[in-house]
Amino acid sequence: MNSHATVTPSSRHGNLEPTRLPPGQRWREDFPRFGLLHFAERFPARPELISLRIGGAVRCDIELLSADFAGLPRVQQTSDFHCVTSWSHAGLRWSGVRLREVYEQLILPRAGPMPDATVVILHGQDGAGGSLPLADLLADDVLLADGLNDAPLTIAHGAPLRLVAPAHYGYKNVKHLSRLEFRSDLSTYRRNAYRFMDHPRARVALEERGQWLPGWLLRRLYRPMIPSTVAHFARALQRHAPELPEVNR
Repeated sequence: MNSHATVTPSSRHGNLEPTRLPPGQRWREDFPRFGLLHFAERFPARPELISLRIGGAVRCDIELLSADFAGLPRVQQTSDFHCVTSWSHAGLRWSGVRLREVYEQLILPRAGPMPDATVVILHGQDGAGGSLPLADLLADDVLLADGLNDAPLTIAHGAPLRLVAPAHYGYKNVKHLSRLEFRSDLSTYRRNAYRFMDHPRARVALEERGQWLPGWLLRRLYRPMIPSTVAHFARALQRHAPELPEVNR
């Protein structure tokens, strides 16, 4: 991804300005490596190689490499990040390409998704993943990012490529992105966590933290876990630092 950069304004979260906290969130000064505990010790096998495979309900499986993205317009976007556990970090400067451009210019003509393929499962190199409706992924502020805060993306935050979807909670913003799987439904989709923890859309403005339980209850259950989870992920990164590429730690 090395084409000429363009700049977009900060994205909105529903009807909320990006400088206003969504329901139930609290600002956090730092932007920690974070996630489900069993992913703390997992890292991408090839953090230096951008490779995005497209499969599922498509006419033809394809693989997109850096050269494929080079002809797309680059975007620099400032947006806030909202973790489902209730912490938020403001003003992250992401750089990459719009997923809508990738879909329209590369995926549609080359892979040919089926007409009923309306949901996409996102797979990461570390085994983590998520899902979102295709319509949500085609929003203006959804990026495939390879840079953060004017520097290459690090392993801690998703190198070599990650999804940035500011209107959705962080667990939908899959890191170390390696595959997009098109499907007509999620009936056989195996989630990373319990089903009640995974909302089909997870929109921040509507506090869609999970299924069946209200958002205010889930946030109260999650909030006490934040300090220990941050510490656990930080220790794991420090332990594995000697074996990770220095430029991407």
